[in-house]
Formats: sequence, C-alpha cells, structure tokens
Amino acid sequence: MQNNETFKFEFVALMASLMSIVALTIDALLPALPEIGQSLNVTDPHKNQLLITMIFLGIGFGQLIFGPLSDSFGRKPIIYVGFTLFIVASIICVTTKNFEMMILGRVLQGVGLSAPRSISLSMIRDSFSGNYMAKIMSIVVMFFILVPVVAPTLGSLLTYFFNWESIFYFNLIFGVCIMAWLYKRQPETLPKEKRIKLKLNLFVNGTVEFFKHKDAVAFTLVSGFITGSFMVYLSTSQQIFETQYNMAEMFPYIFASLAISIGLATFFNSRLVVRFGMFRIGFTSAIAYAAVSLLYVALFWSGKNPSIYVLVAFFAMQFFAVGFLFGNLRALAMQPLGHIAGIGAAINGFISTVLAVPIANYIGNYIDTSVLPLFIGFSVFGVLSVFVFLSIRRRNSLSRN
Repeated sequence: MQNNETFKFEFVALMASLMSIVALTIDALLPALPEIGQSLNVTDPHKNQLLITMIFLGIGFGQLIFGPLSDSFGRKPIIYVGFTLFIVASIICVTTKNFEMMILGRVLQGVGLSAPRSISLSMIRDSFSGNYMAKIMSIVVMFFILVPVVAPTLGSLLTYFFNWESIFYFNLIFGVCIMAWLYKRQPETLPKEKRIKLKLNLFVNGTVEFFKHKDAVAFTLVSGFITGSFMVYLSTSQQIFETQYNMAEMFPYIFASLAISIGLATFFNSRLVVRFGMFRIGFTSAIAYAAVSLLYVALFWSGKNPSIYVLVAFFAMQFFAVGFLFGNLRALAMQPLGHIAGIGAAINGFISTVLAVPIANYIGNYIDTSVLPLFIGFSVFGVLSVFVFLSIRRRNSLSRN
C-alpha cells in the first residue's frame, strides 16, 4: 500500500479514465436516443430509457464475475478481459436492426465495462485507506465528472456529422487508448502473495465475509438509493429537456452545467474529507439531498413544471449533494473490506446497481409531462438514506459505550 500522504497524479488520472469509459458510453448516447429509437422502429419513448438503465444492469452483474477473478488473477488482466467483451458488445450494437438485440448489446457492454469500473476502485483500495482513500476517490470522481460535461455535446456532434453508430466507434477508440495507457504505465496493484486462490466457494466465502460488516452493507444500500434516484435523471434527462421544455439544442449545455455542479462538490470533498471525515460529510450531504427534494415537492406539488431556471437551480443543488455522497459512500463501504477488496467492490457494486435499476425504471415510467415524479423519488430515497446514516451512528455510538 502506498503512503497515505503521497499519490501520483498519473495514477489518479488513469483510474478516472478507466471509470470514464463507462460515463462516455452512457452519456454520449443521450442526445441520440430519439434517432436510435427511430432507426430501430421504437414508438414508445419510455423504451428508449432502457438503452441507459440496462447497461447499469450489466455493470451490476459483471462485477460479481470480474471482482472475485481480480482477487485471484490480478487487477490488470481482468480489466483486459472485460474490455474485450465490451468490443464484442459494441459490434452487436452497431450492426443490429432489432431493439431487443440492441438492449442485449447494452447489457453486455455493461458487463464488460464493469471490469474497469469496479476494479479501478479495488486498485485505489489496494493503494490507500481511510479518509485519505476517500480523498483519492473524490479526486478520481472529480476528473471522471469531466466526461459527462462534454459527452452529450460530443454525442450530438458525432450524430450530426456522421450517425449515431459513430458514437460507439468513438467509445471503442477511446477505450483502446486507455487500455494501452494501463498496459504501459500502471504496475499491478495486487501482488501475487496477496492473491486469493480461485476456488468454487470463493464468491460464497467473500459474500459471507461482506455481510459480516454491517457498515459495508448499510452504505451499499445507501449507495443504491442515491444511484437509483440519480439514474432516473440520467435516463429521462433527454426526455425532460427536449420534450417537456422543448430545449433540444440546449440539452448538452444544461447537462454539462449540472455535471459541473457534481464536479465542484467532489473537488470540495477532496479538500475537506481528511479534515472532517467521510461519515460526517456523507451524513450532512444525505440530509441536504433529502431537504432539497422535499422542498421542490412542497413547492410544486401540483405537478406543473417551474421555469427552466428554477428547475436547473434545484437540480444543481441536488447534484451538489450527490457529488459529496458518491465518493464517500463507496469509501465508507470499502473501508472494512481491504482484505477482500475485489470481491468487496464487486458485491458493493452489484447490490447498489441492481437495487438502482428497478428504482430508475419504475420512476421513469411516470415522467411524461412533469418532473415532479423525479423529485418524489429523490425525496423518498433521500429520507431513507438519512435514516440509514442515523441507525449506523446510533449503533456505533452504542458500541463505543
């Protein structure tokens, strides 16, 4: 493990880039959803949301495979295997004329991308611990957020000058460059003497060990709540801004400005987390997340959408809280799991993602003419998250007495 007072900028940038392949694959496609639906003869716009949410399903299940394997064979080889699957899945997506086959391709893309996404977290946990690990994760997320800032604009330009298939080709080229960078510059973070011998009961034992750590389970659930409600925004943002507000041309810029809100929060978190601690900041952010959404619901209970300026202001406040939550929740869940970082990251990612997908699909079906259902979802899961934090704080306080 590296000294917790030093880290290499290149390591942070590379980990962020590994995670960014996922963000690019999701966010660059958002402006092209209507064109893809039209190309595949989809008449229900709600079905287009599946092109976003189902990739998360693949990410959730893929982590169960690649996380344990990375504990046995090392981090880097398993990332290469996952990316190879991503290439195959991308070929399916650009060659099919069938919507169901496209969905399968997106699920398989998610399975493949789960390797760089989850194993990058394991590599961070291999190298750092404690609040400093939370700081590193915040910095990684901050760089990672730069991708959603530019991805929708990139997707719009590629679709305008070429076609929607070009988005998939660009993602492949970007991914190949990151894999080459990983191969040439990043040493393996899991030495052979610390690897776990691959056995049939490896995952079972890892799961049992994971559920022994109640804090890890609790923070994984909170991560699922926040990810699920945020995923609703990801899958419906194009529909909200282009259909409800008739602002198709402005969509990439609005999306980018809100991504910057998350990026600012992760930057501040990286500066504050060592001083105040990841639990305290995470708890405060969960309260803010719930409070902002409850305020919106109270003000606009009629279902009539506010002006675009008011909506963007509420989104910005909501996502500012999200920026503090994302890095800290993962770090809090991973903190007691250093001895099973690969399996731990896999189970954490699986539970939080698989919990998030049905949340996103269910709430997304209600977003037709109003943004209110989205904020009701934010409210429900924000309040649940606060209750989980309270129960953890109470249990830890009792255990110290």
